[in-house]
Amino acid sequence: MAATDLCYLSATELRRHYRDRSLSPVEVTRATLDRIEAHNARLNAFVTLTPERALAEAEAAERAFARAAADDRLPPLSGIPVSIKDLTPTQGVRTARGSLLWQDWIPDYDGPPAARLFEAGGVLLGKTNTPELGWKGDSGNRVFGPTHNPWMQGRTAGGSSGGAAAAVAAGMGPLAQGSDGAGSVRMPAGLCGIFGLKPSHGLVPQYPPSAVPPLSHIGPMTRTVADGALMLQVMAGSHIIDPYSHDSGVEYAAVLEGGIEGLRVAWSPDLGFAQVDPEVAATVAAAAGRFAELGCELEMAHPPLPDPWEQVDIIWATAFAGIFRDNFDEVGDRLDAGLCAVVEHGQGFSGADLAAAYIGKSNYYGAWREFMQDYDLMLTPTLPITAFGAGLDQPGQINGQPTTYLGWSAFTYPFNLTGAPAATVPAGRTANGLPTALQIIGRWRDDATVLRAAAAFEELAPWDYDLPV
Repeated sequence: MAATDLCYLSATELRRHYRDRSLSPVEVTRATLDRIEAHNARLNAFVTLTPERALAEAEAAERAFARAAADDRLPPLSGIPVSIKDLTPTQGVRTARGSLLWQDWIPDYDGPPAARLFEAGGVLLGKTNTPELGWKGDSGNRVFGPTHNPWMQGRTAGGSSGGAAAAVAAGMGPLAQGSDGAGSVRMPAGLCGIFGLKPSHGLVPQYPPSAVPPLSHIGPMTRTVADGALMLQVMAGSHIIDPYSHDSGVEYAAVLEGGIEGLRVAWSPDLGFAQVDPEVAATVAAAAGRFAELGCELEMAHPPLPDPWEQVDIIWATAFAGIFRDNFDEVGDRLDAGLCAVVEHGQGFSGADLAAAYIGKSNYYGAWREFMQDYDLMLTPTLPITAFGAGLDQPGQINGQPTTYLGWSAFTYPFNLTGAPAATVPAGRTANGLPTALQIIGRWRDDATVLRAAAAFEELAPWDYDLPV
């Protein structure tokens, strides 16, 4: 098998090949590292690489497979290459957080999602790029620069999990860990044409806490839904270190079969308030329409709610203002200029403003909970545009309307407020070849139906990874 073909095998395919000895973890890991060496200088997806560790872990997995009987159960990710977002601590491996303030930090512990991926046998390739503290929807920062979209050099891979999305799309590892506080898994996954899942809030534990704990989620970023489900299965479950974490009792790797015939599905092209590029709107509407082909009862509908950006903006801006409350004058010149503007913006809000934003968040959740009593799933575009310029803080405008640092992602942040599970799947490409994406939102803590729907759509409309790289 050609090296490029090896790099585009899914984790579930690799597991099968490892078990029947038709491929070895060392062979796959070497091919993946070679691909990273060939393409990362241009894409800037990885900011720290761990090749020696990766090969040592692959060799250990290879020995385990050689010793194992056919029916032995090895850890589910044995020998599978994985990457960790550079906001998630990794013991002994630099975690720069996209920041001049943390650029030399070497943690003495693994964050929970990383620890669980490693315990499951994952082979660490390295850390993927992110904006400073995950503050925006592009992955540029003053330490490493921006990440480029594998589909078009000079365009963004998105953020804040942009390095993760670019790595997976470009065949530089099948599994990448991301995090999502306003769309940071779904936005880059959508811009790069891969699968991404923001699980139900608290399903995957995280530490240290996010700047916005009630909005932040940890999720998988993969090329296939089955790989996303496998990765979620490994990462999910309560942890004493995260008070928001919980157990579901669901075997996510086993919920993909059965189809979605008969499900009641709402579809909204704009949620009643969002600006959307016309070509993106047409492409995603066609993808949403395919749920009727899958046997769903598809209806155009959304709750009569205004844009909740005000609540999101206050929560995000005051969070960053709080982080730097005591030392902003001292460190401000070392922060990203755009992040400084957010901090200063947050300093203008009062405690009552923040309390009102959280009250608004609760009311918003309640309205969506009531609306979803009539539907099993909700569909929207994931993004209103395709990839804008790499390194920019935001697109600048959509349909002539100005955008803000996260306000342009009007389809993603509503579901950080609700905490509901939301996945993104590739929905086709525009005329210039850039990916578009469809978002699949579920009921409260019903990640299983979201995954099953994403798998059914993937089977009906498989995505072609014929990348220019």
